[in-house]
Amino acid sequence: MNKHADSLSIGRARAGVVAAAAVALLTACAGGPGYQRPASELPATWNVPEQGAVSSSKVGAQWWKVYGDARLDRVVDDALGHNANLLLAIARVDEARAQLGYAQSNQAPGVDATFGRSRNESSLRTGTLPPGAPRERNDYRAALNVSYELDLWGRLRLLTDAARAELLATEAARETVRITLAADVVQAYFALRALDLQVATTRRTVATRGEGIKLQQKRFDNGVISGFELAQLQSELAAAEAQLPGLERRRLQTETALGVLLGRTPQEIFAISGERANAPVAGDPAPVVVPAGLPSELLLRRPDIVRAEQNMIAANARIAAARASLFPSITLTGFLGSESAAMRDLFTGPAGIWSLAAGLAQPIFQGGRLRAGVDIAEARERQALIQYQQAIQSAFKDVRDALDGQTQARQQFDAESRRVLSLRESLRLARLRFDNGIASQLDVLDAERNLLSAELNQADALRAQRAAVADLFKALGGGWEQADAGK
Repeated sequence: MNKHADSLSIGRARAGVVAAAAVALLTACAGGPGYQRPASELPATWNVPEQGAVSSSKVGAQWWKVYGDARLDRVVDDALGHNANLLLAIARVDEARAQLGYAQSNQAPGVDATFGRSRNESSLRTGTLPPGAPRERNDYRAALNVSYELDLWGRLRLLTDAARAELLATEAARETVRITLAADVVQAYFALRALDLQVATTRRTVATRGEGIKLQQKRFDNGVISGFELAQLQSELAAAEAQLPGLERRRLQTETALGVLLGRTPQEIFAISGERANAPVAGDPAPVVVPAGLPSELLLRRPDIVRAEQNMIAANARIAAARASLFPSITLTGFLGSESAAMRDLFTGPAGIWSLAAGLAQPIFQGGRLRAGVDIAEARERQALIQYQQAIQSAFKDVRDALDGQTQARQQFDAESRRVLSLRESLRLARLRFDNGIASQLDVLDAERNLLSAELNQADALRAQRAAVADLFKALGGGWEQADAGK
């Protein structure tokens, strides 16, 4: 008898070991492989011109402060607080956070309370009513119901991991919108300031030529100059006046675009020109802001790349979750409560009831639905991987283009500035030579025309250089800290 009991115990133990091994094997099959970031071939550092690098190695999240323009700081803050696209991105983050909470709740037991009352009457014709039993009966029932799915294969945990990665991807998308919005506002702001300068320069030229024509009209009336020379002066005045409508139209369009970025109403957009400060719009552009030796790995922190990677992580987790759905699911259910025919006896000791049950469900035939779910998840992971690689390639191109564009924009601005200085001196000498009878009025007109064109080009070159700085920050995904290089 004892030997039989020992044999039975040994057999049960072996069966337990085999069952445990089977569970471990199935778990390993259900769970997906650990995520590893795909390798990316990036250069060690960015090739930054030494003459343009700043000494500071830290630029904060509010990178637009490198311009040193308090008005611009207020405009960007206004946009970050009211822009519709950013508010929409924030709402999507809230939705993703709620989705994560929903996924996490599936890992916890479900508990609910129920209370019910029923009244029924039995038939006297069926013969099923026990002798002495009342024909009419009342039933009161109150219970706490509990249900819980054992996550043996990690399906619920994997779905939670996927929801968490999707939340991080949504937050990265919001940051992408934020950086893009700030760059667009900076560029629109400086475009508006450049147009202010161009309009002011053109109006000043028109006023100067208008005063000059009044003087030359008197000289023509006295026979000092010919009608040909007066007509030339009048044509140059008309040419300058013809440039104003186009510049003012572009300025109005830029004002409207900036108002939309700021989240203004149509009525408020018309007030932007009145709110704009009369601060100087000329000045030195911001320098190249990328320190030499900044590691190119910082590119992987760019929000769109982070988003692509988190989408890949989520897809990886959903593959394992889809595979886990092929295996059995075990659910525990139970309730604890009271049941009585009279309300007054519902919560007495004899009225107590309880139940505990376990259920196992193994998919056998689903028409290929579960296997198709795995195939869908695998295909989506491949798509996420391709999108991640594309994001890195696009980001690297953006940074290279922004670095090159910033350098060339600075060189163009320097050249236009030298040209303006030379033409101002040329105009001064032309007027001096004309007053002394050495040169003709045509020489003065040519010098004025060239100077106006150069001043307009200088204002646009200043805008382009400042826009190039914003493009660089947008390409890098915001600011940085040099200390991150060693991490």
